[in-house]
Amino acid sequence: MRAALNALTDELKRLKASGVKSIVVSEESLVMLHKVAQARGPQTSAPSRAVDATIQSENRNPSPSAKVSETPTRYESAAPPKFTVKAVAAAPVSEFPAPPKIVLPMGDKPTRWAALLRLVQDDLVGKARIPAGKKPVLGVGNLDARIFFCGDVPGPEEEEQGEPFVGPAGQLLTRMISGMGLKRSDVYLGSLLNWRLDPPVAAGGAVPLGKRTPTAAELAYGLAYLKAQIEVVNPEIIVVLGFTVVQGLFGAGAFKTLGEVRGQWKLFAEKPVMVTYHPSYILNYATNRSKRAIWEDLLKVMERASLPITDKQQNFFLEK
Repeated sequence: MRAALNALTDELKRLKASGVKSIVVSEESLVMLHKVAQARGPQTSAPSRAVDATIQSENRNPSPSAKVSETPTRYESAAPPKFTVKAVAAAPVSEFPAPPKIVLPMGDKPTRWAALLRLVQDDLVGKARIPAGKKPVLGVGNLDARIFFCGDVPGPEEEEQGEPFVGPAGQLLTRMISGMGLKRSDVYLGSLLNWRLDPPVAAGGAVPLGKRTPTAAELAYGLAYLKAQIEVVNPEIIVVLGFTVVQGLFGAGAFKTLGEVRGQWKLFAEKPVMVTYHPSYILNYATNRSKRAIWEDLLKVMERASLPITDKQQNFFLEK
């Protein structure tokens, strides 16, 4: 129970810090919280008091649900809290909101991209998931780029700077782009989601288990903003980095493994798509074989884009 209260307290603090002022709480949840406080009495632990402090008295204007308030009513004793909950059936709540319908204004590319950036910054779903002091991550680069590199989810460095591919994997990708004879400023870099995912937590504890995979609903939500970026930039080629992006673009059931589609040309948003490994794969498996695999995919991109390919480039990472 203590672990559950700690987790609930942390989530309420995170939501409040991100600007969320109220949430719907079921009658059953309120009853459970009251029972916990009643059992513990005046010596209620810090996590329980923090949860108790979020219950707002609803006596004057009762509503079908109770809300978390910035001016909560505390109760420290075994006396029951004074709140009223109407006995009405709760409406079904979706686990994740439907993807937004994005309509950008007419104008040149910088104008449309700036409008898209404002939409991302004002997105309430994103705000609820971005910690205080961190930034949403929209794409960056040349709005006239011929090649659009797309990753999956921002990391800690990305949410710190509000820019994709600035961490170790991003630095490796920048070197790959340089190996193609291009500069980072020549291409456009984006990601499928505009916020970093909270890591999964071990059962009964608060120990992060590492990077988690986005849900189908999260992928669909992020895809709306990705499509808008593709619309603005209008690249000739999209390079998909990693299997998560494949699932986001083509659906979770379209391919079972990255190997089924890696190195092949596909079509998305009427654009040719080359699927390859995410740079983080190379960081974890830094062998000539793995480097050559992703490089062969990039050679295909260079060929399709009619970029010059030297003998030196052709022979990168060949095993000797």
